[in-house]
Order: sequence, then C-alpha cells, then structure tokens
Amino acid sequence: MQATLTEGAIVGRGVSSKLPLGVEIGAHVADVEVDPETGQVTVLRYTAFQDVGLALNPTAVEGQMEGSVVQGLGWALTEGFDYADNGRLRNASLLDYRMPTALDVPRIDCVIVECPVPGVPYGVRGVGEVPIVPVAAALANAIARATGVRVTKMPMTPERVLAALEAARQ
Repeated sequence: MQATLTEGAIVGRGVSSKLPLGVEIGAHVADVEVDPETGQVTVLRYTAFQDVGLALNPTAVEGQMEGSVVQGLGWALTEGFDYADNGRLRNASLLDYRMPTALDVPRIDCVIVECPVPGVPYGVRGVGEVPIVPVAAALANAIARATGVRVTKMPMTPERVLAALEAARQ
C-alpha cells in the first residue's frame, strides 16, 4: 500500500548470474498421404528429434515434445481465422475453430538426444518450445514431396492443397 502513496517511479534492482547459452536443436520428419481429388492431407507418421540436454524426466520430455507437435499440426493444417467477404469472422467460437483432437493426431515418435550443456544446472535445455517450430515446414515439405506442388500459406487446408494441385495441372 505504501508504494501507491509515494511519488515517482518504483525502481527495483537485482543481480543475476549469466548462464552459458544452451542452444536448442531439433529436427522433424513427416510422412503424409494426400488425396489428389480432395486435397485432404493425412499425417501417417510424425517423428520429432530433439537435443534436450539431459532428460531429467524422459516421460515428461516426450509429453512436452508431443504436445508441441500436436499444436504445430493444428497451426499447419487446420487452425486459422476464416473471414467472410464483409470482414466478419466466421469461426469465432471453439465450435467452429478447427483444432486437432485425439482422433486427428497420428502416432508421434519422439527421439530424445541427450548432450548435456556444460555449466548449466543438470545440463538441461528447453524442451516445449522447440518442437512447435519445424512442424509446418516438415508438413509443407512432405506435401511437396507427395504431390510435386508447394503449398505456401497456412493452414494447409484441403481447399488450399486442392487449389495448388489444380493450378499445377493448368
């Protein structure tokens, strides 16, 4: 309460030791099937490789990796705002916004690579942030390999994949 009664800015000071940088590294591989008639992309298998430093709890590390991949799959394939021509958002509720469910998610294989970071407590690296980044690129590359057509806009919905396939046929 006293802080709100004083004049001027509230100033804080602290000291922190700078830990060595532990670069976060991962690589992903996606196997997909694309229906040339509908543009539907089915992810058959997904593998995420990640250097986690030291996996203190491997089960939790896999859970973090799988959760990030699932969120990345949604961003890459289904999640997006759908605006009408008049600017009105057509999928404003969670009933209409398409997120992946357990029925949509393929088997996700997690390969944990352990190269402890020197000078960092327990040699750990960040886990949950890394696996969300490469998903869209892995899927776009898999779709391009399967169809010979590159889809460059997310989400890579069946409509967008089909449009890219039709444009390539002309």
